[in-house]
Amino acid sequence: MQDEIVSTDHSGEPTRRDFLYLTTGMAAAVGAAAVAWPFIDQMRPDASTLALSTVEVDVSSLEPGMSLTVKWRGKPVFIRNRTEQEIEEAKAVPLSDLKDPEARNENLPSGSPATDLDRSAGESKENWIVMIGSCTHLGCIPLGQAGDFGGWFCPCHGSHYDTAGRIRKGPAPQNLAIPLYEFTADTVITIG
Repeated sequence: MQDEIVSTDHSGEPTRRDFLYLTTGMAAAVGAAAVAWPFIDQMRPDASTLALSTVEVDVSSLEPGMSLTVKWRGKPVFIRNRTEQEIEEAKAVPLSDLKDPEARNENLPSGSPATDLDRSAGESKENWIVMIGSCTHLGCIPLGQAGDFGGWFCPCHGSHYDTAGRIRKGPAPQNLAIPLYEFTADTVITIG
């Protein structure tokens, strides 16, 4: 008996077996995606969380010298329409007198100086200041228009902030943080 040589050369054409492998693989991939999707989808934030990511505040009723506290992402945010005197006092403070020389402003690059202009809403709206109202020492909520510098005072541990929200005295290590915000109209601030 002679051994027969069987050729496995298919001339590059797909066979029925190739088709079955391909369709089985595709069905498995679709099935895996269908099973995984509910687990992936449940990781997205729900609508109520997304709604809290930004807040619009109408500040038309705030006269110079008045403040407003709003809640954003579960934190208090101080919005103040400062008087000309408060602005001038904040501008007059030399940066060398500051405990924390960094602006802590999310609208600016990290390491920006803590000048009054860099902590305010900018040249055209320098009277406005928007800050997260949590003391940077232990997270207490400071009292407005209080303390040695006329800004904010944390009675829990004695931190004093000036009218630009910069730490001037006490155990707090940093200035009050400034969140991302913008004026979307002359009297409407969008935070977040």
